[in-house]
This record gives sequence, structure tokens and C-alpha cells, in this order.
Amino acid sequence: MPVVTPLHATFTVAYVLGVTPGKWAGIWRERMPRHPLVLTQTSPADAVTNLVGGDADVALLRLPIEHPLLSTIPLYVEKPVVVAPKGHAIEALDEVALTELDDLLAGEWPDTVELVAANVGVAIMPQSVARALSRKGVIARPVSGAPETRVALVWRETTPEVEEFIGIVRGRTPNSSRGEPTPKTPPTPKTSKSPRTSATAKSRRTARGPKGAQKKR
Repeated sequence: MPVVTPLHATFTVAYVLGVTPGKWAGIWRERMPRHPLVLTQTSPADAVTNLVGGDADVALLRLPIEHPLLSTIPLYVEKPVVVAPKGHAIEALDEVALTELDDLLAGEWPDTVELVAANVGVAIMPQSVARALSRKGVIARPVSGAPETRVALVWRETTPEVEEFIGIVRGRTPNSSRGEPTPKTPPTPKTSKSPRTSATAKSRRTARGPKGAQKKR
């Protein structure tokens, strides 16, 4: 019967709107095939709750994260954009200054985009969020003077699997990564010379005589 390698517990990654962990998840599945990875999009508050409660192993969140039990590693910075209804004055601009904007909306980003589409006002959000919530009738332009956001990897308990995921998001190569152990191939045994061959070679050397000997004429 074939040997079946048992699967270990799943590794759960929580992430917030706009973050795209698909590339890291793909690398994980290549290196850790016996640890199924689960991606769960959630709100920032729920992600923290899941980490603290053990329902998630790591999370991809926006800083700041203020919790005494959690560790963080900043990963990358997101540029801010302003989203506005199509036909708005900023549509003709390549970039907008924050001081030039009026009717700024605040609140949960999905709800805010709905208000923008209804021509209620404009809103500022990370470019990745605006891309995720992109819809017909809404435009986005870079905005200067607005604060940037930073995405971080967050976890509670440092396990070998968490260390592996940290290595993946930091770009470690497979050689420097922990990864799944692979069975070693046993070395090929060395073959000895055939006794018959050795004897033949010896007889040839005897027939030729000692080294340096000359043939008699």
C-alpha cells in the first residue's frame, strides 16, 4: 500500500481589505505542502481578535497595532489617493493637493465609496483599497499632503511555521528557508574493479616486462 503523508494543522493568514497575500500564499504552498494555508479577509478589529484568540496564526494589517501580546514587522508603504465621482474637477489632474479638497468623507471605506459614487463627496484612502473597491463611475487620483499607510505582518506566538511565513514575506530563498524536510537520496555504492579485469591488466604488464626495458634485436 502507498505511504500517505499526514497533513499537519492548517496555517491561517488573516488580512484586511486592499492587501493581496496571494503571491506569499503560493510560495508557502510550494515550500510547505503538508501545512494547508487558509486566507481569511476580515476587519482590522476582528483580525486582532483572531490573533489573540488563536484563530489566526498571522495577520496582514495596517499600522499602528497597539496590543501588548502582538509582534509586528513593517512590510511596505501604501500611497494615498482621493476617490471622486466621474466628471469631478480632479479627473483632469495627475495629482491633487490635500489642501485643494473639499467635502471629504470619513467612515468605513466600502460605505464611503458608495457615497462617492452617489456624488455626496470625495474620500481619501490607500491606493490598494481604492483599487479593491474600484467601480464604474468612480475615479482615483494620487493626493499629496495626505499621510501614507504602512502594512505590517502581525503575530502572537512565534512558531516554526510563523518563522517560515516571516521568511517568505521577507523574500528569503528556499535555501535559506526552513521549509518542509525532504527525504535524502541514499548514496550510490561504489563498484569495485572486477578481479578478472585486474588479473588481465597484471598479465599484460608482465608480458611487457619491467618499465624501461628494451626489446632485443
